Amino acid sequence: MISIKNFVDGLARRGSRPQTYNPYRNPDLTNNLYHYLVEIKQHCDQPVLLVGEALGFKGGRLTGIPFSCGDVFTRFNHPLLAELKSKLILSSRESENTATMVWEYLTEKQQTPLFWNAFPFHPYQVRRPKTNRAPTAKEIQQGSRYLQQLADIFQPTTIAGIGRKGQLAAQKAFPNHAIQRIRHPSFGGKREFIEGMNALFNANRLNHL
Repeated sequence: MISIKNFVDGLARRGSRPQTYNPYRNPDLTNNLYHYLVEIKQHCDQPVLLVGEALGFKGGRLTGIPFSCGDVFTRFNHPLLAELKSKLILSSRESENTATMVWEYLTEKQQTPLFWNAFPFHPYQVRRPKTNRAPTAKEIQQGSRYLQQLADIFQPTTIAGIGRKGQLAAQKAFPNHAIQRIRHPSFGGKREFIEGMNALFNANRLNHL
């Protein structure tokens, strides 16, 4: 089984490509991701794995951690965020809507899933690095091995996609799993996101009784 350190080092070795930025070329952000994954491993056994699309320019591009932004580490009183705060190197306290909605929910429910993305880097529009774009089919295919490696480390029994591309990527990476789709909270999807997350965690709890 690959170790967390080897997994993170593998991400760092990938060069940035046209319209794609690899934040893990920055050792500070590699450090952040490493501590996030170690804390998840220590915090919960076989966490629920939630798969999104890609890192955003206001969020994971700046923190190195999927579904996060600098602002959530001081804004929300979640045990994982509290543990991580002193270990991270953050150059920005930027706020991102998706990360804010996600951690608002997780703090209220005191849940700690493992977040990852179909494409674990930041794809952006031509000559506009401070934008987001959806990852291509080829990029999602490239991201599949990282997703599989992560699952090998954490052995999640429940895997779900946040948004259509997250679900499809997870289904391709894990064809023998039934992958639930949860509505992405952006663009008016917050209520359906909450409903989907509630159903997911309730089902996961019952499966472990």
